Amino acid sequence: MIDTLLRAASAIQQAINIVFHFLTVDYFRQIASPSSASASPPTTMKHILILGGSYAGISTAHRILKQAAKTGPRLKITLVSPNTHFYWSMASPRGVVPGQIADEKLFQPIAAGFSRYSAAQFEFILAKAEKLDVEAKTVGISSGETLGYDYLIVATGSRTRAHTPFKGLETTEETRDALHGFQSKVKEAKTIVIAGAGVTGVEAAGELAGEYGREKEIVLISSGPTILEESPASVSTYALKALKNLNVAVKLETKVTASAQLPKNGQKALTLSNGDILTTDMYIPTFGLIPNSSYIPTSYLNANGSVMVDAFLRVKGAKDVWAIGDVSDVESWQFITCDRQSAHLARNMIAMMNNKPALPYKVAASRFMGLQIGKKAATGHFGSWKVPSFIIATARRTLFVEKMGPTVDGSLF
Repeated sequence: MIDTLLRAASAIQQAINIVFHFLTVDYFRQIASPSSASASPPTTMKHILILGGSYAGISTAHRILKQAAKTGPRLKITLVSPNTHFYWSMASPRGVVPGQIADEKLFQPIAAGFSRYSAAQFEFILAKAEKLDVEAKTVGISSGETLGYDYLIVATGSRTRAHTPFKGLETTEETRDALHGFQSKVKEAKTIVIAGAGVTGVEAAGELAGEYGREKEIVLISSGPTILEESPASVSTYALKALKNLNVAVKLETKVTASAQLPKNGQKALTLSNGDILTTDMYIPTFGLIPNSSYIPTSYLNANGSVMVDAFLRVKGAKDVWAIGDVSDVESWQFITCDRQSAHLARNMIAMMNNKPALPYKVAASRFMGLQIGKKAATGHFGSWKVPSFIIATARRTLFVEKMGPTVDGSLF
């Protein structure tokens, strides 16, 4: 009996250690680098074009450049993004609350993060990808230029269906303006309705109620019989209780079927699936993400607009093109899976250019999810196992904003 208990305790401790490494981002530094003992790298300069200035694009660029400096080969990376700044969207549910997070902790300039590299090693182009020609190995961009490449990495991410600042918008200016607009509306609103009870909706409701639970009416609408429907029941139950403790009114099995602007007071009238009309000062839809893939020929996309990739993260049917992060169809759209894909692809790119075989990507067997509910409560799970709340609350207390600088300048990798 004692041996059984000891084995169980050991297994639980091991699981906690794994999850803690995930949550504190320590696993970034545990990813093995390619061996320095490799075949002689090719002498010709290779050009890698990376589309996207969010986490997937920036982390992959830094990883490849760092490894190439150690093991070869000679290469240049061109990073194309319509955004001047990297946006730490992970903290956006708290960022929409006025006075919680300063702009400089949410936005940092991309180009400055690569200042250590010469023009022969790295170039940043402020533009939007408009047309991919796989046969010609070119990408047309919004500046009017057409860029050639030897290898292309598609990392253009996703956007929210409702054009909200929970993800980056078309430009940094648009994202910053939308965030400030949200903050102003939140400050003035007496009633706020959030539709969508996934991670973003629950976190936004928790942050707003944690700040204004006694001053404003916060309503969360879920289309299902509970919140966080993709999570174990124990996680959903904990989150629901935590929200109610913050005075959030939760409406289950309800949808917003229509919204209309009222002419006099600027409020919105929301028509619910049960026929009720709910009037609110601010309406925040948090459901629906769209991959940023409009520049890619439809033959490489699935029905949802995601880029179809194989076991090596290569775009199916396209030579020398890979796709990672939210824009690809390989895994659920999460920060952790994005980072795993980035690290794997960087290793494979270096190996391939050093005439070594690439390795297939292993899709995570179990889904990990952690979220904050206000500043004190938190929950999450690893597969079907509920992670102790104190671990997530401790690790996610700052929503990792301190990791943004090291992400942009590459020191995190």
